[in-house]
Amino acid sequence: MRDFEVIAMGRVGVDIYPLQTGVGLEDVTSFGKFLGGSATNVAVAAARHGRRTAVITRVGRDPFGRYVRRELGELGVDDRFVAAVDGLPTPVTFCEIFPPDDFPLYFYRQPTAPDLMIEPDELDLDAITNAGIFWATVTGLSQDPSNAAHHAAWRARGRRPLTILDLDYRPMFWDSEAEATAAVRDALPHVSVAVGNLTECEIAVGESDPDAAADALLAAGVSLAVVKMGPAGVLAKTSKDSVTKKPTDVDVVNGLGAGDGFGGALCHGLLAGWPLDRTIAFANAAGAIVASRLECSTAMPTTAEVEKVLEAGRV
Repeated sequence: MRDFEVIAMGRVGVDIYPLQTGVGLEDVTSFGKFLGGSATNVAVAAARHGRRTAVITRVGRDPFGRYVRRELGELGVDDRFVAAVDGLPTPVTFCEIFPPDDFPLYFYRQPTAPDLMIEPDELDLDAITNAGIFWATVTGLSQDPSNAAHHAAWRARGRRPLTILDLDYRPMFWDSEAEATAAVRDALPHVSVAVGNLTECEIAVGESDPDAAADALLAAGVSLAVVKMGPAGVLAKTSKDSVTKKPTDVDVVNGLGAGDGFGGALCHGLLAGWPLDRTIAFANAAGAIVASRLECSTAMPTTAEVEKVLEAGRV
């Protein structure tokens, strides 16, 4: 039995989210503190479905770094690949919450983030190679040594099935769109699954039409392209199959963690060997559940919660 079913590599931090909605940060008077960071949230989400998960990331040598380690353990994610970096603070992220579709994010990752300081020679390449899924994000390609570490991990895996790239484009982490596009195109030959929204697909392959974007990702060599279309739902394509799912009907509270909830559920379905239709329906429902809650990591649903939504026909 392999040690880990899912290893995610990339961003971590502490989310400082307002406990009031429809209010600008300048007027917020109370906040909650939550584990955050896209790759970390995906690992948490997969753990909620019973998967053995770990995250490769870095924190500061500070109280927030200790908080991250503690929360990972409490949420079922192995922290053996989490190390502290001297001289850099653990990142914090603030947001504003204006449902249903406006959630500005404010990242505090200066002068740089510890999670971008992962060195290639620090990686456990055997664990990465043997993991059922290796999940990485485009943010991790925005700076060395993290970019070099990602490529070292991919070379070790040799483009095994279920090597997943979350297109996760955040413009504030890049000098230009062109730089991000070049990094993604260098990465795509090493992965077998790509997941992203329409903006991220346009950065990756120059296409914002869902079908054209999925086809371009397949042409780049991935075996599964997943295009998140916002209010239009999600499209998943392979060379032999195509599935479109409409959004799950929920009252949106905070949409920021929905994609990560989707990602962790996608991992669960792929590892289970489910048909593509069932996998995407399950992931779509999981993402919607997270959008109906305030926080991200601790909002990730269990398998039973997702199945309940599916059984109720809210898809």
